Amino acid sequence: MTNPTTTTTTKHERIALGCMGMSRMYGDADEAESIATIHAALERGVELIDTGDFYGQGHNELLIGRALRDRRDRARLSVKFGALRGPDGAWLGVQDSRPAAVKNFLAYSLVRLGVDHVDVYRPARLDPAVPIEDTIGAIADLVKAGYVRAIGLSEVGPETVRRAHAVHPIADLQIEYSLVSRGPERAIFPVLDELGIDLTAYGVLSRGLLTGSAPQGPTDFRAYMPRFTGANRERNQALVDALARLAAARGTTPAALAIAWAMAKSPRVIPVVGARTRRQLDDALVARDLRLTADDLAMLEAAVPADAVAGTRYPEAMLRHMDSER
Repeated sequence: MTNPTTTTTTKHERIALGCMGMSRMYGDADEAESIATIHAALERGVELIDTGDFYGQGHNELLIGRALRDRRDRARLSVKFGALRGPDGAWLGVQDSRPAAVKNFLAYSLVRLGVDHVDVYRPARLDPAVPIEDTIGAIADLVKAGYVRAIGLSEVGPETVRRAHAVHPIADLQIEYSLVSRGPERAIFPVLDELGIDLTAYGVLSRGLLTGSAPQGPTDFRAYMPRFTGANRERNQALVDALARLAAARGTTPAALAIAWAMAKSPRVIPVVGARTRRQLDDALVARDLRLTADDLAMLEAAVPADAVAGTRYPEAMLRHMDSER
C-alpha cells in the first residue's frame, strides 16, 4: 500500500455523523460528551447528522435538538422512522409505513428535534404490508408541504429502489457497507449509479468489529450480533489484526483506513461514522486526508476479505425481514 498523501479538506467532505450510539444502543453514553461531539463535527465540516425516531425511544432526537439549538443552519438532518418500540425498550415491529403513520411519526420528530423541517426522511425498513409507492407518496406530500427536503431509503434492494424512485426522486440509500459487508456492490451499486442516487454507508467499521471493539454489557445490542459472539468473535480477530497491521505500517489507525476504503470505492459513498466522543470523531476524520489507489484497495481487500468474516451482519431472524437481503 502506498503512503497516503495529505490534502486540504473542504467543508463538504463526504462523512456523516451517526448518532445512534449516543442513546444507549452501545451501552451508556455521556450526554455532555455526545453534544460536544456533535458540535465538533459541525465545526469540522461534517454537516449530515443521522438519527432515527426509535433510537432510545426518542432520546436521540431530543439530544440532537439540544445540540442544534443555535446551530440548525449548519446541519442537515437525516431521520429514519417506523420501527416500533415499547416503554421497556422492546422491539415491537420492524416497520409501520402506512401514509398516516408516516406523517404522524414526522410530527413527533419535528417537536423532539425542535425544527420545522428535516433534510432527509426515510423509512428504516421496507414495510411488507404497505406498497413502497404509498410510503414514498406520503413523504412526497411532506416535501410539497415543506416539512421534508429530500427522500431517502434504508436497507432495500434494487427493485424497491426503482419503484420508489419512479414516485419521487430518491436522494440516497442507507445500507450497511464495510470491508466485511460488501453485498451492495453486486446489485445495488449499479442501480444507484444508473439513477444518480448516493449511498450513506452505516456500519463502515462493522459496529467497531474492525477496530477491536467489543460489547460493553447486556445493554449493548452488539452482544446479540453474530459477528461479536462465541467462536465467531475469536475467528474475526484475525481480520482485526490484519487491518491493524496495515494501518500501523502506514502511520494511521484501523478506523481511518477502513473509512478511507469506503470513500475510495465510489464517489457516491458517504460513510456514516458512529462516533460518541470527540476522540472517536478525530480518529474517523483522519480518513479525509487519506487517498488510496486501486492497488491500495486491492491490498486491503486481500488482507481483510469479506468472505472470511465469521457470522452474518444481523441475526438470521432479522435478515429474513430485510428487503436488501433478497
